[in-house]
Amino acid sequence: MPAREHQLSIEIDRNEAVPIYLQISERFKAAIAAGHLRPGDRVPALRGLAMQLNTARGTVEMAYNILVDEGYLQMRGAAGTYVSPSLPPSVTLAAARKKRERALSAPRDSQSSRNAVPDNDATLLRPGLPALDAFPRKVWSRLVAYRARSGDIASLTYPDPAGYRPLRERIATYLGLSRGVDCEPEQVFVTNGYRAALELVLRSLAKPDDSAWYEEPGYLLARNFLVEAGLRLVPVPIDQEGLDVAQGETLEPNARFAFVTPAHQSPLGVTLSLPRRIMLLDWATRAGSWIVEDDYDSEFRYAGRPLPALKSLDRDDRVIYCGTFSKVMFPGLRLSYIVAPGRAIARFEQITKGMNAGPPHLLQAAVADFIAQGHFARHLKRMRTLYSERRTLLAQALMHVLRDTIRVDLPPGGMHLVMLFNAPVDDFAVAARAREAGLAVLALSAWYLGGRTKRSLRGLVLGFANVADSAAATRLARLLQNALKG
Repeated sequence: MPAREHQLSIEIDRNEAVPIYLQISERFKAAIAAGHLRPGDRVPALRGLAMQLNTARGTVEMAYNILVDEGYLQMRGAAGTYVSPSLPPSVTLAAARKKRERALSAPRDSQSSRNAVPDNDATLLRPGLPALDAFPRKVWSRLVAYRARSGDIASLTYPDPAGYRPLRERIATYLGLSRGVDCEPEQVFVTNGYRAALELVLRSLAKPDDSAWYEEPGYLLARNFLVEAGLRLVPVPIDQEGLDVAQGETLEPNARFAFVTPAHQSPLGVTLSLPRRIMLLDWATRAGSWIVEDDYDSEFRYAGRPLPALKSLDRDDRVIYCGTFSKVMFPGLRLSYIVAPGRAIARFEQITKGMNAGPPHLLQAAVADFIAQGHFARHLKRMRTLYSERRTLLAQALMHVLRDTIRVDLPPGGMHLVMLFNAPVDDFAVAARAREAGLAVLALSAWYLGGRTKRSLRGLVLGFANVADSAAATRLARLLQNALKG
């Protein structure tokens, strides 16, 4: 029986502070919860809805990507986009009504109602989230308070758009010592998070309709931004040696960019081999292209020292190095940085002046002090030990509870692991049910730019940095077991 084509009327409010793409996704969720959209219904095409709403196609695409990632929609290529047929009962109208009735009849202070959802469900198994319980908050508070009390006039003016000079110096020194990146402070630009770093790169070097290699599967959030920015992304497969450079050259030999995560591929965790690194650099030199190296969590490696960055091998100045404090300190900082090519410093300086006034001086100064006083190095050392223990706890709990239904390969580094299913499983549906239980997990197949195919791996991407102990690991594994069973 053919799917029902649903003519959905969506209204957006351009005066709202909420971005339009989020308004669209919320309208879809509300329509599904109310029963106006049912599992299996076909939803409007991207172009058609964009015309209906008089908005950009990329805006609608971002909303659809969110709904796909959360398990509400399924994209089926040329066949269209559909409401997921495996939606959990909790999003249906009947279940929602029963939930409200239970909430009204239950005592407000009931212990059982408080325990129905795990505490702090925004952090449970969230990939990329550092151990918030282990960050030295007292030290950090002292450093911030000292800077706030200092009365420095410079802290009250507009910050340098390129970043606080002492922090840029500290970053350049740190990269030279720990990552093998030889750079000057003038090449370091501090930004408001990784998205702002990508925006700076694109505004400085990209041209209309540029193409770019993108890892398949690859980092979800960056992918969405790059698509919205107008880049034509070319999915290049990942294997046991990382990015398949030969395939990239076959698919798009003259791509303007290659976006890569060489130290710890996101999400599969493999390391780009030395031969592939050399091939990638040689291609960039021949094609006159740029390599954007996202070195997002390379500090955390559990076998030997952290590997040198791809940038350390760059002899033709084709690599743009990106790092972040979100993973090594905490994401609330919203501080990232890039190392610009020497030949493009003037261009990057020009663009930073037009983008914004730079990140807050207070936080940059506190981070510079955190590094200068040795707290940063000590924190990294402690976290390597802690994360090594926590990844083992979670992996062991998953294998003990879920047994033959899954496969877990311990990653050599990073802050997340991938749990693969041994049988055909709808990982979108499993992830949706897991989120209902308070787990911030992501479906692995959502990370594929080319869409879900028979070759797409099925599994879940799980963060282990906040798994406190073996009891917590076992409890989380059992919640995942329930989500898998449906």
